[in-house]
Amino acid sequence: MFNGEKLALARRRVGLTKVALAQKAGITTRALNAFENGEYTPSEATEQLLAQALGFPASFFYGESLEELDEHGVSFRSLKRMTASQKHAALAAGSFAYEINKWIDQRFSLPLPNVPNLHGESPSNAARIVRDEWGIGKLSISNMIHLVEANGVRVYSLFENAKEVDAFSVWNGNTPFIFSNRLKSSAHRRFDIAHELGHLVLHRHGAPSGPVAEKEADQFASAFLMPSDTIKAIGFSIESLDAVLRLKERWMVSPGALTRRLKDTGMISEWTYRSICIEISQRGYRTSEPNDYPHETSKVWQKITESLRASGQTLQSVSDEIGIPYDELQKLVWGLVTVGIPSDSKAIQSTRRGSLKLVN
Repeated sequence: MFNGEKLALARRRVGLTKVALAQKAGITTRALNAFENGEYTPSEATEQLLAQALGFPASFFYGESLEELDEHGVSFRSLKRMTASQKHAALAAGSFAYEINKWIDQRFSLPLPNVPNLHGESPSNAARIVRDEWGIGKLSISNMIHLVEANGVRVYSLFENAKEVDAFSVWNGNTPFIFSNRLKSSAHRRFDIAHELGHLVLHRHGAPSGPVAEKEADQFASAFLMPSDTIKAIGFSIESLDAVLRLKERWMVSPGALTRRLKDTGMISEWTYRSICIEISQRGYRTSEPNDYPHETSKVWQKITESLRASGQTLQSVSDEIGIPYDELQKLVWGLVTVGIPSDSKAIQSTRRGSLKLVN
């Protein structure tokens, strides 16, 4: 039967209000309300008009409702700058990811979640604890996606052409999810993933929220990516942006993030910090990343696509099986399945067709 909830989900995914969709499809807002609320079923002709206006196949409007994200449990990276339509579109993408993840869990064995609940810990102490539990000590992290996947976090891409939609995270039961925008620079995305990991670790049960929680997640990300001991072991004074640019390769972060970390650890003065920040702005490095790094990719999706290929399947066949539009599936894994840079000591390896296993 026609499912009005899925029509509403598709509408939110493309960022349209009811009035805008009704106008685009050439129907009344009252009729659209009735369709979404399950009061009436659209005719076949009207169904096609709605599908065309949304860019979704009409078949999507049938079948069971998708599990939707609890908005109150979602941590958005830039909530204040997001419009309501941007937020609802991102949440709808999360619903598609839930369906994809259910399909994966039925067919593959992925690492179990190993994300400790450190509510009440200071961000810096929480970062140290996670590093210790994950066995990375003070080492630089070569690939954030590989690292969090190896510890049971499900990572998906956002394909939102809006700078306000950076990243968000959410717990679905006992499974942690991180969504990050692939249109951002690699350095920016690494920090976003670390930031969202901070939310998963520090704020699983809510409070604090808002600016306080965002500040704590930033502090966690900074300490997690750039441990204070390694920063303090630099061994020479930092007086200019050029010195920062030479150093950032060690931690693969943006010059702004490294400069802030140098100040927070007492390695540079407030005056030097302000001077370097001014130079960062003057060179345009707040909007473009100098000497950016290759985008990180997913071990999980690499192994899944290898398994699909070996069995003669494609992402299109997965899309058909789970009823998620192919374009939406592509967006959620876009950039996650190309050749990536080496991971840390933990890796996910395929031991048989249709199986993923975590090995040391």
